[in-house]
Amino acid sequence: MTDLSITQIDLPSGFIDLGMGDPAFELLPLEMIHQSAATHFSTGDPSFLQYGAEQGDRYFRGSLANFLTKSYDLPVDSDQLFVTTGASATLDLICTSFTQPGDVIFVEEPSYFLALRIFKDHGLRAIAIPMDEDGLSLKVLDEKLTEFNPKFVYTIPTFQNPSGVTLTPARRDHLIARAQRHNFLIVADEVYHFLAYALVPPRAFATYTAQVEQIISVNSFSKILAPGLRLGWVQAHENIIKRLTGSGLLESGGGVTPFTSALLRNVIESGGLAANIANLRQEYAARRDALEAALGTYLPMAEYQVPPGGFFFWVRLPGIDTATLRLKAQEFNVGIRQGGLFSSNAGLSNHIRLGFCFYDSGTLREGVKRLRDCLEKNF
Repeated sequence: MTDLSITQIDLPSGFIDLGMGDPAFELLPLEMIHQSAATHFSTGDPSFLQYGAEQGDRYFRGSLANFLTKSYDLPVDSDQLFVTTGASATLDLICTSFTQPGDVIFVEEPSYFLALRIFKDHGLRAIAIPMDEDGLSLKVLDEKLTEFNPKFVYTIPTFQNPSGVTLTPARRDHLIARAQRHNFLIVADEVYHFLAYALVPPRAFATYTAQVEQIISVNSFSKILAPGLRLGWVQAHENIIKRLTGSGLLESGGGVTPFTSALLRNVIESGGLAANIANLRQEYAARRDALEAALGTYLPMAEYQVPPGGFFFWVRLPGIDTATLRLKAQEFNVGIRQGGLFSSNAGLSNHIRLGFCFYDSGTLREGVKRLRDCLEKNF
């Protein structure tokens, strides 16, 4: 039979996948995007149907720069912005532009498992740098820098996926100093920066880019608006922007997403994006609290820190092989993501990632209850 699925979310009836990192359908701002598109179509200007500029629609970049200037409370120049099709495609482009197969990169341990897959696709050698409650371990980083010359350090500095940890301001400054001294790039995946619930995030790496050439800040509308838009941006020094926009892919294709970015301009300029982020913060905070309560009720053996932002709980289950747990949990109609997925060196086997963005409070509670039942029967 032909597979007619149109989204990644194609779950069996009654199945609760607590491992997902997808926004709930009811939180996707359909009417807001419809109104923004209608506003643009009403202008009668067909230019957004033409091949676009390599760096991205300059009107859209101007609107985005204004939004970021207000959000960061620091000036952002539209010339520092490069429009992309989202964070994953950006990581792929960075690998194409700045690395060769066999090159060494440093990654956090744990790290986003699909980023690790992209790096593997490019034949890169990922060296794991452990994390603690303050983020990437600079002590271990310094030790590894005596052995390796990485092309870049990949970090998710704010509300990290999967750990929820935020890199402290002091460590951000020190990481930048090391990048300048050792001449490696910092690829900062900042897609969760605007989703804070109980912590004001430190200064984004994006805000250093006018002065620091070694930083590439990657961001996306997937977490703050809608992933199906396939729209994101890079903020970086002008020399980095020139390198990215000079790729053959963009020269041939005429930039990326001129259609989508044109339709989304009014979402930003009308205040709709800021309003949507505020709504998501409120809703996700409530769902996070519901998942915390369920864990406290049904999994008292679980070890975790309540994330102050982002999408995920990173939970340690002492003595449990979570790859086996994931298989057994399916028999109880519940899904997780095992810790080994997030390791570049086959570690973290007693951890799981649980997400709270897709399900309402009652469903989250039921999912954790099913997970408890699975553990009681099998472990």
